[in-house]
Amino acid sequence: MNTADHTPHFRRVALLWLIATAILTPIVIFVFGPGLPPGNGSAQAAGQVTDNTVLLALSVPVAMAVLVTLGYEIWAFRERDLTGPVLDGPAITGNSSVQMWWLIITTSLVLFLAGFGSVRLLEDGSGGGQGPSPLVNPAGYKHALQVQVLAQQWNFTYRYPGYGGVETPMLELPANTLVEFHVTSLDVVHSFWAYQLGVKADANPGVDNIAYVNTTHPTLINIHCAELCGVWHGYMFQTGKVVSKADFASWIQGAQKTYAPAAKNLTPYSKTYFPSPLGRGA
Repeated sequence: MNTADHTPHFRRVALLWLIATAILTPIVIFVFGPGLPPGNGSAQAAGQVTDNTVLLALSVPVAMAVLVTLGYEIWAFRERDLTGPVLDGPAITGNSSVQMWWLIITTSLVLFLAGFGSVRLLEDGSGGGQGPSPLVNPAGYKHALQVQVLAQQWNFTYRYPGYGGVETPMLELPANTLVEFHVTSLDVVHSFWAYQLGVKADANPGVDNIAYVNTTHPTLINIHCAELCGVWHGYMFQTGKVVSKADFASWIQGAQKTYAPAAKNLTPYSKTYFPSPLGRGA
């Protein structure tokens, strides 16, 4: 079968692919995109929704190319004479033009996604923790609300250095505020995952892992440990809050009074929190 014999089939597949892509891509972007995780509880979370939408939208043309081609081949080249013997079709040795364009298109997609992902990670929206010395700091980071996240088997506690180092058993943050998390562990490796905020940062003993987040509107925060840390790992979860600035001011003042006796015995806030003895419950 020569190249001319393939031309009508190629045109039909290309037309079907173009129609399917033109219909499904806007649906993915405008219908499914806004509902993708992790939501819009913070600027970082909203940025991750955008990233997930871009990835899903770019996958639509690729998926349609595979599915439309497969469907067309099943329909166009099916065995029509079911009364006679089933014969193998002519051998196909390859098509250099198809192979070349496949390499060009897939390579371009990979390079674009690599560049897109690198740029997004260098922005202030990754939320994944950048270690003790962040490569990029967001604007106004020197005035961010610092919160130290202390992970231990099997709970998280939170210290607020700007409020006398008070340590609380739950996380509460003011809305429309830049927060600088300092994530560490008192015993084994944990992972601080605040889903609605788009933050997932490793909590390692003796390591200060910094993650920035810009809170937006009041919301509940589902907090989980995302690293297997022992027999009760599955129960290491909490519910935090993002509240109005007035409500946060009232709450933190109450926490300072409530936990004042304990605060007297706490060591001063430090960027690395590594008390002894170590290995509790290991």
